[in-house]
Amino acid sequence: MLKLAYLLSCLTVVNAGSHSLMALATYIVGQTPFPEFSAVVMLDDMQIGYYDSTTWKPVYRTNNDSKYYNEEQKDAGVVFQDMYYGMKTRDLYVKKHLNLTDGVHVHQTLAGCELLNDDKPGPLHFWDAFDGQCLEEYTIYLEQNDIHVKKPWIISWDQVKRLRVQFLYENVYHPICIKVLRRYLHLEKNNVMRKVKPRVRLMRKKLPDSQGLQISCLATGFYPRHINLTLFRDDQPVDDDQITGGQILPNGDRTYQMRKSLVISDEELREGHKYNCTMKHLNLDNKLNIIFDTDKYDPGGSVILSVVISVLVLMCVAVLITALIWRKRRAAGRGSETSQNKYSPTPSTTQDEN
Repeated sequence: MLKLAYLLSCLTVVNAGSHSLMALATYIVGQTPFPEFSAVVMLDDMQIGYYDSTTWKPVYRTNNDSKYYNEEQKDAGVVFQDMYYGMKTRDLYVKKHLNLTDGVHVHQTLAGCELLNDDKPGPLHFWDAFDGQCLEEYTIYLEQNDIHVKKPWIISWDQVKRLRVQFLYENVYHPICIKVLRRYLHLEKNNVMRKVKPRVRLMRKKLPDSQGLQISCLATGFYPRHINLTLFRDDQPVDDDQITGGQILPNGDRTYQMRKSLVISDEELREGHKYNCTMKHLNLDNKLNIIFDTDKYDPGGSVILSVVISVLVLMCVAVLITALIWRKRRAAGRGSETSQNKYSPTPSTTQDEN
């Protein structure tokens, strides 16, 4: 079953710096405690609305303008009821094609539009899945009047089907989607248009049983979620199959983090390769380059000798400074006692006048 995390991962296809409005619709076949049909509407990574077959009305989770209430109710009815009947019809074909028995099955569609950096409408995106299996994916480029199918539908399209889809998206879905996207982008601009710079942490961890060293580059606390984090070995990008991590994960404060890690064997360390990671983010003026200092790593031990020597030197200096301060204070104390004995007044004898 597709979930919100999948929705966020799909948003990586949206161009960096642009904004998107996406609807994740779910149609359930069989007896469950959930509505037969429901849809979650997302502005970028922020949920702004919800729609289900219980009331057939949108419920807004964020700011909205009451003067557009009737218009938004009508638009939601047009879009989501069309999606409902379309998914219900397609479900019969899918079950027959996949030879599925009765029971609970989940059909999900993710569709939405994109607004580019120059406020120009971008392409429409569409994903379709059944019981967690991705069945169809395509993008509609309206300016080029073209549909780019990345994963074809299990039932091939004929020319009539293709023309119907293109007409529906161009004349119904796209105008409504762009209109709502612009409207809520203005209402929620303080949330979705904010920019927070990433904080960077470099980490090294010695692996047990002489397995080498693990280096990690962590970028955290950034917004928006689009970021490019790359690990390099001798100025060449490290192959993805050698890297662990790389997923964009949410933080609790509505920012994001990404970590990429690489294991370096002791043999590679002795070869003296140069490792670094670079980062590009919308809120960084220039590409950030961070170099890993692997020269200080000692494969034969867990403590670096130079660090030990530095610590010992600092300890010796601290002891000497403490001793000098103590001697000065002691000398000052003795001098004070001598001064008091030398200059203190002696008692005088007072006589009565006759």
